[in-house]
Amino acid sequence: MSSKEICRNELRIAVRQLSDRCLYSASKWAAEQLVGIELDPVKFTPSNTRFQRGSSSIRRRFRTNEITSTPIAGVSYVSTPVMEEDDAVDGDFYLLAKSYFDCREYRRAAHVLRDQSGKKAVFLRCYALYLAGEKRKEEENIELEGPLGKSDAVNKELVSLERELSMLRKNGSIDPFGLYLYGLVLKEKGSQHLARSVLVESVNSYPWNWSAWSELQSLCTTIDTLDSLPLNNNWMKDFFLACAYQELRMHNESLAKYEYLQGTFSFSNYIQAQIAKAQYSLRGFEQVEVIFEELLRNDPYRVEDMDMYSNVLYAKECLSALSYLAHRVFLTDKYRPESCCIIGNYYSLKGQHEKSVIYFRRALTLNKNCLSAWTLMGHEYVEMKNTPAAVDAYRRAVDINPCDYRAWYGLGQAYEMMCMPFYALHYFRKSVFLQPSDSRLWIAMAHCYEDEPLHMLEEAIKCYRRAANCNDREAIALHRLAKLHCDLGRSEEAAFYYKKDLERMEAEERDGPNMVEALLFLATHCKDQKRFEEAEVYCTRLLDYTGPEKETAKSLLRGMRMAQSCFPSMNAEPFPP
Repeated sequence: MSSKEICRNELRIAVRQLSDRCLYSASKWAAEQLVGIELDPVKFTPSNTRFQRGSSSIRRRFRTNEITSTPIAGVSYVSTPVMEEDDAVDGDFYLLAKSYFDCREYRRAAHVLRDQSGKKAVFLRCYALYLAGEKRKEEENIELEGPLGKSDAVNKELVSLERELSMLRKNGSIDPFGLYLYGLVLKEKGSQHLARSVLVESVNSYPWNWSAWSELQSLCTTIDTLDSLPLNNNWMKDFFLACAYQELRMHNESLAKYEYLQGTFSFSNYIQAQIAKAQYSLRGFEQVEVIFEELLRNDPYRVEDMDMYSNVLYAKECLSALSYLAHRVFLTDKYRPESCCIIGNYYSLKGQHEKSVIYFRRALTLNKNCLSAWTLMGHEYVEMKNTPAAVDAYRRAVDINPCDYRAWYGLGQAYEMMCMPFYALHYFRKSVFLQPSDSRLWIAMAHCYEDEPLHMLEEAIKCYRRAANCNDREAIALHRLAKLHCDLGRSEEAAFYYKKDLERMEAEERDGPNMVEALLFLATHCKDQKRFEEAEVYCTRLLDYTGPEKETAKSLLRGMRMAQSCFPSMNAEPFPP
């Protein structure tokens, strides 16, 4: 049996087992990867592999002895035996409880299973109690502080669940799904170290539960923590590492992992979306746009990750494309946080910031932990000059994810608007620490150093140099470096950066005041250095302009002509009349 067939068989069983335990998010993820596997490139085309092969294959049942190992592309992996089911023990009570669970009657589901001892039944009962506690916590958040306010409401089921699950683990009567729930409870209570250990135990025993991997990834905030995890070498580990690298801002490593996984999961929409995320973080907007257009062709009703696509269209100011995307998600599912963010971006690009805020607030009503909605709403408040509201939105974003450099950058901008440069500098430093490859962050910090009362020009120069080395797409850093060196009387350094800026403008076929300024400085500098031939080239180019720079160029040429007549040996040929 080939590695692709093995992966396919494992995922088939995983879809059924995860669905039986009401872990629908993980089941959906597994099913998407199942139809993303390419078996025979000759027999299957992308269209019929995506949509025809998957639907019937999910319903088939496989015996546990069919799976022996999970190698991919010649790499040896640890075999993970498929766990045995205990349907006979649970029987009709489990089916009734699952029906209640699917109808969101969580406490009824838990009550039905109160006397059931099977592992499946115990997990579903505990999981139903956990979700009942979460549901009540959300209700208290709304009752106490409103949909966007802060609240100290907690899940009151956590204490009893931790006690029961801890006892089951000590007795050895807990399955990998119970371990996943135990790890989730420990994470909610703040016991991160123990939660990591329990979740590692869960994924090593049953590696196909993507929800467990996701919770584990959220607890790996440093590369050292990630490297210290004693994980078995299963193909699901590659998905986990690719996701963890992305969250740790190791975008090139994440991209390499996902491209490797494409060797098996050639038609996976999930992998395509993650590649787009990595390219987005690397500011490869053209590639991101192509990937999302392909995703929408293959999955026209997709809403996941489309808010990132809207960010790209917003950055490129593609109003018509963004309008089409907003209309599309509105018709598909308008009450999704991603849909609200897309529509908010559309109104923001049109300059209707009040309407934009309405949709970002709606996204937060649907999911108060929607990170992009908090950050984007902060941007809108900055545009509306409502800096206190912007600061509050950005702070909520960094409370959710302290590694969100955009929110830290937004805080810096807000405090800069309030003329508080020391606070602004503090937040800009946090943003560049998290995303040192983004030239915009270095430029923002350099501006802060330049302005009063700081006026730390040497520090500003260092920041502009970092920006210039980080592929400054807006071409700001080189010009500012030239200006600062000129202001400090360093004519040689200023000439070096003016020349580099001029070369870049020529390569990009740009024109404007920056080019005129560079030509004027270089002409004057070369004249002062008695490099008359080079100065003449710059002056001749200035003669093509119609402003005062043309007269300045003529004056420089006359001055050089007089200098040549006084020192004829300095140039072999006289200047033309």
